[in-house]
Amino acid sequence: MSTFSEIGHAKNIANFQDLIAFVEGYGSTYNPSKDALKLPQLNTLVTLSQTHLAEVITKNTAFNNAVNDRIIEFANLKGLSTRVINALETTDATKEKINNAKTFNRKLQGKRASQPTTPADPNAPAPNTISASQQSYDQQIQHLGGLISVLQTEASYTPNETDLTIASLTAKQASLNVKNNAVSVAYAGVSNSRITRNNTLYSEESGLVEIASEVKKYIKSIFGATSQEYAQVKGIQFKKIRV
Repeated sequence: MSTFSEIGHAKNIANFQDLIAFVEGYGSTYNPSKDALKLPQLNTLVTLSQTHLAEVITKNTAFNNAVNDRIIEFANLKGLSTRVINALETTDATKEKINNAKTFNRKLQGKRASQPTTPADPNAPAPNTISASQQSYDQQIQHLGGLISVLQTEASYTPNETDLTIASLTAKQASLNVKNNAVSVAYAGVSNSRITRNNTLYSEESGLVEIASEVKKYIKSIFGATSQEYAQVKGIQFKKIRV
């Protein structure tokens, strides 16, 4: 179990299981007319909640793994770009063409505070938005593409270093795109799974927290506010957490 807000969701589910245990102990006396409050439906709801919580954790880990893969793939890009400029300066390229290439290199070297350079904790929560970080990586890929376009117009750019060739740089750009897009896909997965989990646990009419409240009210109605049975369940806490 991760150490962030999933603990709060898991606590709600665990408390719901405690509530079910007391309900089971009441036997046939617990006989609500509302279908959602009946024992089989309570068991179905807790199982569904566990499944959806697990899906968030799994997809959150997948997101962080994708982020880490992207960090690794982009790690040498700035150094590689600088080496390309150095190689271009040793060719017959005109000063204007070299300056054009340097412009793309300067843009590529730019830094954003939102862009991480160290691997993410697999258990850390995915952010609520990745737009700024995603844009930074998108721009780096575009700048590399611009640099490649300049090199493609220079016939004398034929480096002996394999990783500096136009073919290798083009392959690098494609790989960067794959890793960058994988983060977007993984983020969509964790975001959608959060919505599903939140609906299961916290929807106003059928969520776990709402059903728990109604179960407690029903127990109060059949046994009384001062009964030992109601005392068993009234202190079981449920909180709405939407992260």
